[in-house]
Amino acid sequence: MLHLSAAVDQPSAYDAGSYVELARLAEHGVLDFVTLDETFARPGLDALAVLSRVAPATGRIGLVPTITTTHTEPFHVQAAVATLDWVSRGRAGWRLDVSTTEGEARLFGRRHAAPADALWREAGEVADVAAKLWDSWEDDAEIRDEPTGRFIDRDKLHHVDFHGTEFSVRGPSIVPRPPQGHPVRVVDASEGQARDIAARYADVALVRSVSAAQTRAVRDQLRAAAARFGRDPGALRVLAALVVDLGDGEHAAEPGHGGGGPRQTAQGPLYRGGPVDLADLIVSWHGEGAVDGFHLTPAEPRRDLERLVNGTVALLQHRGLFRTFYPGSTLREHLGLARPVNQYAGEAS
Repeated sequence: MLHLSAAVDQPSAYDAGSYVELARLAEHGVLDFVTLDETFARPGLDALAVLSRVAPATGRIGLVPTITTTHTEPFHVQAAVATLDWVSRGRAGWRLDVSTTEGEARLFGRRHAAPADALWREAGEVADVAAKLWDSWEDDAEIRDEPTGRFIDRDKLHHVDFHGTEFSVRGPSIVPRPPQGHPVRVVDASEGQARDIAARYADVALVRSVSAAQTRAVRDQLRAAAARFGRDPGALRVLAALVVDLGDGEHAAEPGHGGGGPRQTAQGPLYRGGPVDLADLIVSWHGEGAVDGFHLTPAEPRRDLERLVNGTVALLQHRGLFRTFYPGSTLREHLGLARPVNQYAGEAS
């Protein structure tokens, strides 16, 4: 199964309607999910809040905000992501990121900047405790028994009693278990520091590379590491992450797929060409088994997303290589991922 997703970042947009419009366009193309980036390093809107506004205006597409684990409270982060899963009826994800600069640390005033390796280890702990807190309510913990006045079966709430290197969490969560069990966790695994965290905790790993061979090598590393962590390596979706510039329509400003594919730039791998060439590149890399799909960031948000959906995706659908409707309602179903079993089910409190 080919998986496709897109970014809806708009650095100069501060109105919700523009994000709704792009998410609906991506949903028209039956993409798995959209992402919205956020960083403490520059001004911008809160990605999770924006996608919470997008949720009721869309019906099927997954919604994946970037949420930085550094300087933020893990208990609050997991509750916010669980809330997005509830308000979207099971379409939430979460792209984990870290904050490495002293300038970002000064915004909070809690501690100094730390090395990336340490911050990614902390991000792994946040991912771990989030899953535990999502499971701290069993699925049938709410009983709503009016005759006895009991709203919750307290035997089905669990303390997680997590002790990490930088924080401790007792639990349980204040939000009932999300519709997906665990909202989808996404990690950019392009850099070495994040790769082990992606292999251990991510449902989707993004890889920024300029060739199918390079992407396949990282995919093999990620799946081998996932197996060492006791995971099913086939349950990790690996997507190639490209910036796409479709400004010249069918005629590439530079040679596209036929001329060697993406080029490395300061912003990451860039594909510049037409929608047909992009479709050919997607078919080639996926057909070779290098990737499970693609995460595409439009260079010009509105223009390139429209050409992606109405050009590239429509062509893939016409060829029978990409779906024409959503087979399910949750992001996990779009990705072909099972709903996780509650790790505390059956335990006494």
